[in-house]
Amino acid sequence: MTNEALEFRSDNCGRAAPEILEALVSSNSGNALGYGGDAHTAALHDRMSALFERPVRVFPIPTGTGANALALAATTTPFSAVYCSPESHINTSECNAAGFFGSGLKVTALSGQFGKLDPAALQQAVTTAGKGQAHKSQPVAVNIVQATDLGAVYTCAEVTQLGTIAKDHDLVLHMDGARFANAVAHLGCSPAELTWKAGVDILSFGVTKNGGLLTDAIVVFNDDIANNIGFHLRRAGMIWSKMRFASAQILAYVKDDLWLRLARQSNRAATVLANAIAKIDGAHVIAPVEANEVFLNMCAEALDHLAARGVLFYRRGPELARLVCRWDTTEQELQQLIALIHQAAVAK
Repeated sequence: MTNEALEFRSDNCGRAAPEILEALVSSNSGNALGYGGDAHTAALHDRMSALFERPVRVFPIPTGTGANALALAATTTPFSAVYCSPESHINTSECNAAGFFGSGLKVTALSGQFGKLDPAALQQAVTTAGKGQAHKSQPVAVNIVQATDLGAVYTCAEVTQLGTIAKDHDLVLHMDGARFANAVAHLGCSPAELTWKAGVDILSFGVTKNGGLLTDAIVVFNDDIANNIGFHLRRAGMIWSKMRFASAQILAYVKDDLWLRLARQSNRAATVLANAIAKIDGAHVIAPVEANEVFLNMCAEALDHLAARGVLFYRRGPELARLVCRWDTTEQELQQLIALIHQAAVAK
């Protein structure tokens, strides 16, 4: 057993970035109107509009699950179908929150590779959905995850292809951007190019996984959708009372590209790890490493060996481990993990 556990379970396990903590403390001065009527929230709308190169509506929200579920609830009806990949968070990990807050909307998983939604599968599903038939759930929205839950990143062209299909069929395109920063950092594109310019109507803007503290956000590019969001947030109990503290965190997150610097650090750590694994016999990376997740395939005994020696990770099967790098993953942690993977491969 190592002296100290090596934490690779999730980027949720990491620390908050000091800049965000400092912003939270700085915002704790004087009085401010609640529920978004404060100067920080007004500044947030302006800053995010500049970041996305067009006017946007921004809704700070406590959780990513709430962002996904309420973004979709605001775009659908109780008899709607939302199309997604089988691995998407709304399908696997959110206890059907989308269906609950959407008053019965149907989450419909379609085929794809590495957590991406296949355009041909989407086209086929929408074409044969029975639009207008009272017997059928009606196609209304598409959900894509960026970066995906298997570590892949949609390119701008791939998002545009899905966005075009969505628009051709009058569907809303929602992006679950829990790791949006990692995707933008990987591609080197602008936030605008990866969202509304590619056809995205509404974005769950992740902060927590990338050095955030207590907030994520919904960013809306479509005014018709934005007008409904506030009602859904209030009914779900997800409107911040002292909104300035949430807004201050997001302002600090995007100031001077902090969000991209943090994402580059976690992306780089994952790349270093994946490159090292490629040199170890008996260890294989089985999905693209384009963000900060590494999916490691080793025999069950080898993974048991890693766990027994203090490596913390989530198992996705007897021979599959998910290793997630954080913005604050150190070089020492990486080298310790690489050495232990090598030992596990030899000891199997």
